[in-house]
Amino acid sequence: MRLQDLTTPAALIDFARMQRNVQRMQQRMNELGVSFRPHVKTTKCIEVAREQITAGAKGITVSTLKEAEQFFAAGIQDILYAVGMVAPKLKQAAALINKGCALKIIADSVDSANAIIEFSNQNKIPFEVWIEIDTDGHRSGVKPESDDLLAIGRILHQGMVTLGGVMTHAGSSYDLNTPEALQSMAEQERSLCVLAATRLRTAGLPCKNVSVGSTPTALSAKNLQGVTEVRAGVYVFFDLVMANVGVCTPDDIALSVLTTVIGHQKEKGWAIVDAGWMAMSRDRGTQKQKHDYGYGQVCSVDGVLLDDCQLSSANQEHGIISTTGPESKEDISTRLPIGTQLRILPNHACATGAQFPEYHTVVTSNGGMPEVGSTWQRFYGW
Repeated sequence: MRLQDLTTPAALIDFARMQRNVQRMQQRMNELGVSFRPHVKTTKCIEVAREQITAGAKGITVSTLKEAEQFFAAGIQDILYAVGMVAPKLKQAAALINKGCALKIIADSVDSANAIIEFSNQNKIPFEVWIEIDTDGHRSGVKPESDDLLAIGRILHQGMVTLGGVMTHAGSSYDLNTPEALQSMAEQERSLCVLAATRLRTAGLPCKNVSVGSTPTALSAKNLQGVTEVRAGVYVFFDLVMANVGVCTPDDIALSVLTTVIGHQKEKGWAIVDAGWMAMSRDRGTQKQKHDYGYGQVCSVDGVLLDDCQLSSANQEHGIISTTGPESKEDISTRLPIGTQLRILPNHACATGAQFPEYHTVVTSNGGMPEVGSTWQRFYGW
């Protein structure tokens, strides 16, 4: 199939770029001597996860229990559900465990730990629970120096429940953009999570797993002593936010949205395309970064960057492409006539991917025009 045969907008995966991204991350983890547990929330796609596992990944990380159910049904057993557990979700988690899924859940409060223990005791469910550690003040987790850490650990070390370890996510790394700052954050993430593990062990509590990770810190860490595994997700596609952070370039971004020029506003210098925010998402993650890409970076249909064009504005089903270079406003209708196909690189691959039910892989042979390969379904739901 040719790209011209696809109905636009459509989500495309540059297969060669994706494979290169997968190999790059796995090789780095191998060199650092840790296991790698990719976060599959970015793609929610079994074919992508299989590429990661084939490369050497051990288990997966998910952000919803529905993801866990779907990946387990596809044959993946070792799954970490990396969102804080609450009582109403324990029944759903227990059903997976009863089917044979090696599901790990997380807690970062005494209340959550008590709810897990109570449910386990009442229903005879052998939960494995990891404690979430806050190593950067970005989101959730218990401070590694706090008394709550040991209190949670003691609650979870009883009955049929296993205290499986500690985990953290340095999400504030997304706000950085120099190698030095990223390396410093990676070391902060490592050292504070290891500190939490050490405190638990010193208190006589088990802590087999020490899990850290974000795409920027995983690609910036120089030393992972004391860490057993790393998690990262968006690296498999990368996006414009990651390009601004400095861990990839736009040429590494494997996800794009195929769109078609459907009109012009010549006096404004606009080309109108059929990819609005329903295709790209409303994520404007680059707005506060060093390079604001609007709603996405425009490329030619064969993936070549059009550096002076961006998706500058978006309505629900309409996107507006404008130029930032020296070309006159009157030129855009000649340069991008109606019917022209373009590809838009996303600000946030997770958010853009979520707009589509399927991905179309794109392959290029012998330097020719890209062709459509396999079509991969994407998972939905909670």
